[in-house]
Amino acid sequence: MLNFTGSYTNEPTIIGRQVLGKTTIMIISFIIPHKGRKELLQATILSIAAQTYDLAQAEIIVVTQNKELSVNELLPDEDVKTSIVFRPESDTISALRNRGADIATGTHLAFLDADVKLSPNWIVDMLSELSLIDDRVLVSAVQRCSESAPPLEKIRTALSNASTDSNVDFLPGRNLLLTKETYSRAGGFPEHLVTCEDYYFTNKVHNIGHLYYSSKADYVHLGEDKKYKEMFDKEIWRGQSNLQSIKGRPIPLSEYPSFIVPIWILFFFIATPLLILAGEPEISFIAFSLVCLPIALYSIRLYKVAGGTVRFYKIVQFYFAYFPARILGTFLGLFKVINI
Repeated sequence: MLNFTGSYTNEPTIIGRQVLGKTTIMIISFIIPHKGRKELLQATILSIAAQTYDLAQAEIIVVTQNKELSVNELLPDEDVKTSIVFRPESDTISALRNRGADIATGTHLAFLDADVKLSPNWIVDMLSELSLIDDRVLVSAVQRCSESAPPLEKIRTALSNASTDSNVDFLPGRNLLLTKETYSRAGGFPEHLVTCEDYYFTNKVHNIGHLYYSSKADYVHLGEDKKYKEMFDKEIWRGQSNLQSIKGRPIPLSEYPSFIVPIWILFFFIATPLLILAGEPEISFIAFSLVCLPIALYSIRLYKVAGGTVRFYKIVQFYFAYFPARILGTFLGLFKVINI
């Protein structure tokens, strides 16, 4: 193995490890943005190293805001070309992904979150799925629950897998595979967005061709929320880019509920006590019923999607936490839109 150091534009050091031997055409470049827990990143990289694929044709690029990472501690005993790119904390996750794509040498780009564990067949079957149909331009594997998954993780997994083995309008960014040519045509990830960048990017890719969500391979989201407090805080954070994410792109019909329902719930939630104070208890009851209506409809739908693996009251509990967090996040994001 050969250690090397270098520089990239105006950025800090790139450090890496490459495998000695004959020159091999690089097929797939794994790009992993990272900030935070090192042990989850290590598990993600080890799942790449465990692939049933010739890893001489693969490279790993970690774009991190953690200054203490080293290649050997991430992948100590594997002959996989690996690089670490250090970036400032001001960069968004989109900027991290784009910087990784800038130096990638593979014909295909695999964008992963830094807390996913891929099934061993991920590379083989995702490359196969991508090339199966000419106008298919992006593929993603389905989510699988970890062992002894709590109800919240089962709910999240069921939401992710609502439509499998089918074309979709957008995909989450936990595991995405596309050609470098398609990435370039889509213009890269939107660096002005703090969150929702994956939906924005994959929606742009959808204008080029089909996005396919496949069950041929899978991943475990190691960083999945296990407690409602964690979920509530993250949904506030995610919701802050809701309004910014709709600028500059057409909005598919399937996305309208995600914007309308939080406004609906907020409006009738505020109306309920005001109507009581106004001496209209009957109308107040109707208003509160209208608060509960979308929560009930979403809960019934998810219960069917989950196939009874999660108790109905747990799903209702999830949505009573999810929608207030989204409302608060969208409200906070309003000020970001105004300041642009």
